[in-house]
Amino acid sequence: MFDSTTVVLAMALVLVIEGFMPFVSPASWRKVLTQILQFDDGQLRFFGLCSLLIGLGLIWFLP
Repeated sequence: MFDSTTVVLAMALVLVIEGFMPFVSPASWRKVLTQILQFDDGQLRFFGLCSLLIGLGLIWFLP
């Protein structure tokens, strides 16, 4: 189903998306990062779980 090229392209896309905000607006990115650092562990886990579920849902339903 997936070959190594697909995995590398997916990782490259993640890097492009993750690098967009710090490149376009570093001050806003820093502000968001400092706000995230103030979350407690439960809040971070909740957002991590939501991200995982959304990502898995997209992988499961889109192909």
